[in-house]
Amino acid sequence: MRLLIAGWHGQVARALIEAAPSRAEIRALAAGRPALDVGDPRSIERAFGDLEPTIVVNSAAYTAVDKAETDAENAFALNRDGARLLAQAAARRNVPVIHLSTHYIFDGTKSEPYGEQDSPSPATVYGRSKLAGEESVREANPRHIIIRTGWVFSPMRQTFAARILDAAAGDAPLRIVADQHGNPTYAPHLAAAILDVARMLTAGELGESVWGTYHAAGTGAASWHGLADEILARAADRGRPGAELTPIASADYPAKAPRPANAKLDCSRFEDTFGLRLPAWQQGAAACVERLIPAETRPA
Repeated sequence: MRLLIAGWHGQVARALIEAAPSRAEIRALAAGRPALDVGDPRSIERAFGDLEPTIVVNSAAYTAVDKAETDAENAFALNRDGARLLAQAAARRNVPVIHLSTHYIFDGTKSEPYGEQDSPSPATVYGRSKLAGEESVREANPRHIIIRTGWVFSPMRQTFAARILDAAAGDAPLRIVADQHGNPTYAPHLAAAILDVARMLTAGELGESVWGTYHAAGTGAASWHGLADEILARAADRGRPGAELTPIASADYPAKAPRPANAKLDCSRFEDTFGLRLPAWQQGAAACVERLIPAETRPA
């Protein structure tokens, strides 16, 4: 299997890049700007020519949720137009595309987890651009798998888990939103599932009815406060001092783009189709902290 990973800066892309070499059947190339610019058809053609992929994972995206509110042109250029160009290039070669999307295509007002059958209603520019990207991929390439996920976290610096641990080193209490709920998704767990899906697709194990949209996220739900609390608890197990967490409402943490109060996703279709269920988010939190606080750095 020759796998082209479009985008290399995001959390899922980094997890895919890290995991792919352990799969003997995968020859993977991750490419982002300037080597692969999904907004430039010539750049896409060069990438396809160099690797001759048998499958593509599109993780390239404009993900600055708040900035997108005043930068819609660039958000749509990458999330809609770039997704279309990449899917079209793959379709011309009969190559399937796994396209990553987001819970932001829903407004978060539903009380139960969102299923694939629920009507999208994005409340942000980012969500609208990602929904437009889904629609572009469906139109451009019938051999597509769209995976919606959410609340991705990883050991990368400057992301949620690392910021929580860094902030806990200070004396001030941490104010964490407690009235938004979702499925925290550990990027390496999602990457492993994506690679499994890619293998099944290229092996022809699933048939033509498999193409479509799926939800895949960590098992179980939490608030941001709950995820932060779990991260600090696992850090305490590894010798780090604790920190006081103060739950706050979304209204106390204003942002340009509203966050969905309910970001929970029903992932049963993904499990039924592919036989894959992501591990509990608590397992992801423990693994993430282990990466961020290696054993050799723990105090005696």
